[in-house]
Amino acid sequence: MNNETHYRALETMYKAAPVNAFYLPEIGVTEGESEISIAVSEKLFHSARAVHGSVYFKMLDDAAFFAANSLEPDYFVLTTSFTTYLTRPVSEGRLRSVGKVVNRTKSQFIVEAVVYDSDGNEVGRGNGIFVRSKMRLNDAMGYGE
Repeated sequence: MNNETHYRALETMYKAAPVNAFYLPEIGVTEGESEISIAVSEKLFHSARAVHGSVYFKMLDDAAFFAANSLEPDYFVLTTSFTTYLTRPVSEGRLRSVGKVVNRTKSQFIVEAVVYDSDGNEVGRGNGIFVRSKMRLNDAMGYGE
């Protein structure tokens, strides 16, 4: 499988995840990077009428995960740790997260991610460590379908 085919297969895998039926995200994957976007709606709000922090985390972790897995063609990667910083509330528009691999070794990927509001303001940031699992990507739901 060539790189472009792998990136499209990862995008299909993301869309096939049952949890994404709730969030309805969009994804793009390239070499060592990925971008996730989600429309802000009231179903994502906490009681103060802004997007719940769990949505920020999901977007940051997902963008970082797919950036890492873009560089791993055979195995599903796993998040082993992820630090999240929430810097600004959002209650309208779209959220866009961008993940980029900043370091990789034989055993792990270190990835940074930033989430932006519709005006391009940074509203959250995170970094994580990802490792290869024992699960082959071909066995993952939706990969390559």
